[in-house]
Amino acid sequence: MKADRIFGLGVILIASFYLYHATLIPTGFLSDPVGSRTFPYIVAGVSLLCGVLIIIFPDEITDWPHLKVYGKIVVALLAMYLFAKTLRPYGFIIPSAVVAIILSYLISPNIKNAIITGLSLSIGLFLVLNYGLGLGLFAFG
Repeated sequence: MKADRIFGLGVILIASFYLYHATLIPTGFLSDPVGSRTFPYIVAGVSLLCGVLIIIFPDEITDWPHLKVYGKIVVALLAMYLFAKTLRPYGFIIPSAVVAIILSYLISPNIKNAIITGLSLSIGLFLVLNYGLGLGLFAFG
């Protein structure tokens, strides 16, 4: 109960910080209805609302995960950080395959399924993002 309220307060503080920085975004001459300023306002508003609701309606009993779960979270965060750092020099397919394999293995520790899932996600996402949405990604560095 107390942890939920602390978390809700943290969400409110981060959302407020985000909202403040959203006000600093300049509005372009040609802007769509949900443009460069409106979308961050919507995200900040929803985040603020969620933070307030977490404070008002906390869970009665909070079950904290085991220490092993925190280790998985750290590994996942490191994998995503390394993805961001290796995306430009190695292209999209290799870093996204490695991250998808790691995350898949963390969810279900079966290396064969993790490799199949990681490679499928990497290639499938590349095709959708590059050809479907026209983002112009590089397959390999």
